Amino acid sequence: MSIPSQPSGAPDAEPDGAEGRLRRFATIWSRAIFPSTATSLTRPEFEEHLLPLARELSDTLHGRVFDAAPAHRVGAGLVAAHCTDPDALSSTLGVVDSYLVLYCGGNGPVELSTEDSRARCARIQHALAGGFTQALRERTLAEQEAIARSALTARSHAEQALHATEARFRAVFKDAAVGIGIADLDGNILEINDTLTRMFGGLENHVRSHKVNEWVHPEDSPHVWKYYEELVRGEREHYSVEKPYYRNDGTVLWTNLTVSLLRDPEGRPEYQLALLEDTTERRLLNLRLRYEATHDALTGLPNRTLFFERLEKALAPREGMRFGLCYLDLDGFKAINDSLGHAAGDRLLVEVADRLQSCATAPGEMVARLGGDEFVALTTGPRTEDEVHELAGRILLALATPVRLDGRELTVRGSIGVVEGPSGERTPAEVLRSADITMYRAKAAGGNRFALADAEADARAITRHGLTTALPTALDRGEFFIEYQPLVHLGDGSVHGAEALVRWCHPQHGVLGPDRFIPLAEHTGLIVPLGRWVLEESVRQANFWKERHTDGGPLRINVNLSPTQLHHPSLVAETVDVLERSGLEPGALCLEVTESALIGADDDLLKPLRQLAEMGVDIALDDFGTGYSNLANLRRLPVSVLKLDRSFTQGMQHHPADPVDLKIVEGIVSLAHSLDLAVTVEGVETGAQAEQLRQIGCDTAQGWYYARPGAPDRIHSLLLADAV
Repeated sequence: MSIPSQPSGAPDAEPDGAEGRLRRFATIWSRAIFPSTATSLTRPEFEEHLLPLARELSDTLHGRVFDAAPAHRVGAGLVAAHCTDPDALSSTLGVVDSYLVLYCGGNGPVELSTEDSRARCARIQHALAGGFTQALRERTLAEQEAIARSALTARSHAEQALHATEARFRAVFKDAAVGIGIADLDGNILEINDTLTRMFGGLENHVRSHKVNEWVHPEDSPHVWKYYEELVRGEREHYSVEKPYYRNDGTVLWTNLTVSLLRDPEGRPEYQLALLEDTTERRLLNLRLRYEATHDALTGLPNRTLFFERLEKALAPREGMRFGLCYLDLDGFKAINDSLGHAAGDRLLVEVADRLQSCATAPGEMVARLGGDEFVALTTGPRTEDEVHELAGRILLALATPVRLDGRELTVRGSIGVVEGPSGERTPAEVLRSADITMYRAKAAGGNRFALADAEADARAITRHGLTTALPTALDRGEFFIEYQPLVHLGDGSVHGAEALVRWCHPQHGVLGPDRFIPLAEHTGLIVPLGRWVLEESVRQANFWKERHTDGGPLRINVNLSPTQLHHPSLVAETVDVLERSGLEPGALCLEVTESALIGADDDLLKPLRQLAEMGVDIALDDFGTGYSNLANLRRLPVSVLKLDRSFTQGMQHHPADPVDLKIVEGIVSLAHSLDLAVTVEGVETGAQAEQLRQIGCDTAQGWYYARPGAPDRIHSLLLADAV
């Protein structure tokens, strides 16, 4: 059942506050399932009854450690509230899928990303459906037990009636709520009651015309007829099984069958008594619940639950068997949702699902939707090495035809991660992780392609993930330290200052350079506290140099600013606070900003840099020459230093130097000096480079020719030696 985006009679405005949003969610929920609920409560009363269950779902969504068990209890709570109609579960799953994150996503203490919220919501739906199914099954079993007790009572009464009075037996036999039949040991049916006649379609002759051992059905369990033979031989007193029968119209009757042996007064086997409970509707309901719990409501494809069941079977050890998995993520699907709306996005997903199904029709192939715009295709067999590549190609070819939605033609592209191998070597989680990593490699390569899993690439991605998760605690544990590389004045060879370069002493991976973890810190947002720590430590070290070494001029400290720090609103305030607490003069600090971070920068972005420059802090334009900024923009940037990228010095390593590189550097130096900008060159590795740069007019330089980054005490020794 689809859930309307705005239930009828609902106010247009969203309720204020977490409790208000929670009540709004409960209102939508109650309106969706109240028509299919067998309760004496009014709808407002029913809504109040659902409110604690809604709160439990919200708390589950925001648990610090996610646990889907409360959602399981919520499913059981629906059954306890007499919401046993299948439409109640279908509507509930639709409401949770569409509205739980929307109304309860911001209610908890734990802030979740949209991806994490949707992933938790999907697991909540699965747990809720499981709780509903289990509670309904337990309720059914309780009812069956009551019926069984009634049946056993009926059997006892029947035995007494046979031995005591025919009248009493007929009363019990005729009025019983279950079907009752009596047959001799040869299988000839002697008596049946009205209930049993109705169960088989109302024709008594149809039942009596068959012997018991003729009621064979293809779905009979193997042990059914074994039990029967043992009973008629007197080796078994009774047995109970689930057994299907064909009615006179060809339809199937499913029953819970209990057969008992009746003995004569001397104890010899004489008759068999069969008690049949019609379970056809309950079985169909369970099958429907099972289907809804294992299939995606939007596309009808198998969902994550059913896919993992199939994947586990495919990965079970089997001689000569292999598997192939295609993990598909649509490229740019979010833009379609944002521009055309979720309804159009849903129709696109349905079309994609239909095309994927048409690609996986061979034996051993299946397609499933994991959630959102993520799909998987699985193939199994002895020769999946080639088959999985062909399957990935068919998928991309099927997606190539544009999809028409609301008069528009939408181009659908996808990135596919392909994993293939022998069964029995990897777990489902390992296979999915490898496929996910590979899919993102395909997406990073431009999308609209498939990539093959690579163990080394997987290991690198897993290492990056491990570093990302370890970053937050690494700063608290003091695993970061700073090395300093001298900045040397090219005119007299004296040490002008030093650049602070952060390192990570990782417990497992050893010392890591900034290129290994700074991009991860940028991505996670940890770059802000890490950057502040680097600034504090560097300024403290510069102030220490000033106090301990008064024989020379003050050493300037260069600290790198990331683009995220540049956008942080507290940049100026935190810098001022660090300088004031340390006592270091602003002129002794230089903040380095990469050229790419300032390309196209507007006045709002440049404002904090201008404020720092007005205070006396130097601003250096780092990696100059690697971007595509207009040189005329240098006039509007609040920078006082240009740092030429090391690529300009590579052509000067050999003698004679590349004249083109010399001309470029000479032109940049001339332009910089005309704008009153100092020029620093990175990557100086030879004396010839240093001399050429000095002749061109560069002001300062750094590189391995002078010193590699090292401990802060090395700066003083280099200062006393006047560099090289």
